[in-house]
Amino acid sequence: MATNKDAFRDYLQLEKKYSSHTVTAYCNDIASFESFNKIHFDQENIEQVNYSQIRTWIVSLVDNDISNTSVNRKIASLKAFYKFLLKTKQIEVSPLLKHKALKTPKILQIPFSEKELEDALIHVQNPVGFEEIRNKLIVDLFYTTGMRRTELIHLKVVNVNLSGGTVKVLGKRNKERILPVLPIIINQFSLYLKERSSVLSIVDGDYFFLTKKGLKLNDSFVYRLINSYFSAVSEKVKKSPHILRHTFATHLLNNGADLNSVKELLGHSSLASTQIYTHSSLTELKKVYEDAHPRNQK
Repeated sequence: MATNKDAFRDYLQLEKKYSSHTVTAYCNDIASFESFNKIHFDQENIEQVNYSQIRTWIVSLVDNDISNTSVNRKIASLKAFYKFLLKTKQIEVSPLLKHKALKTPKILQIPFSEKELEDALIHVQNPVGFEEIRNKLIVDLFYTTGMRRTELIHLKVVNVNLSGGTVKVLGKRNKERILPVLPIIINQFSLYLKERSSVLSIVDGDYFFLTKKGLKLNDSFVYRLINSYFSAVSEKVKKSPHILRHTFATHLLNNGADLNSVKELLGHSSLASTQIYTHSSLTELKKVYEDAHPRNQK
């Protein structure tokens, strides 16, 4: 079993190119089920389990107040493992073949309005000093490119092309994509780089965005930054980098961008992932529909 788990980890890392965080989560879920199976069914080998055993684990998770969303994620890890065993011809049928995911509530991500964006940035129209210039650039870059938080954090200096007006980011599954950058942002890049060169001790010099101590940014720093910018101008519950990404997509669609173009900019592998952003555009679509349809002109 240890050999299969190690091989599965290698498969996720090398073939599927999942991030280290995702690989760890998958393997932890499998280890959790393995432990449960050993305790409740006295069976160490989970290669030959049946669905009733997995179902018992699901019931146990739910009884312990694990959300349906989290349970579905754990089952997705198991599915991936058994799919790997099928691929390597170690089993003939997955025990999860007929499993149906638990129902989860649909959470509508509410984007910021254009006014909220303007209000958030109005206090730093003329940023002064390294930190203010960096912070404004981060907000603007999220909104004008739609990049993910981890993509911004790991953006390298060598991947910022000032003359070409583009940045190259490393997305999910190590997929690279090149994003166009507006001229106004290029000007901010130049201003930031000038201030960045004055940082006394640069430790993580390869990375574009740094703290005042010369270190690469981290997830919590970027989240707190975005939250602080928008807390004063928005009453929305969620004020995060992801909401800015959502806002980017929604505003593009509202202003006539086609779904395929937005898909490419966001780095989605399928249109299904991008289509969730169309829900926020329904108000605008309804207005266009009512203004354009002949039957509404009378």
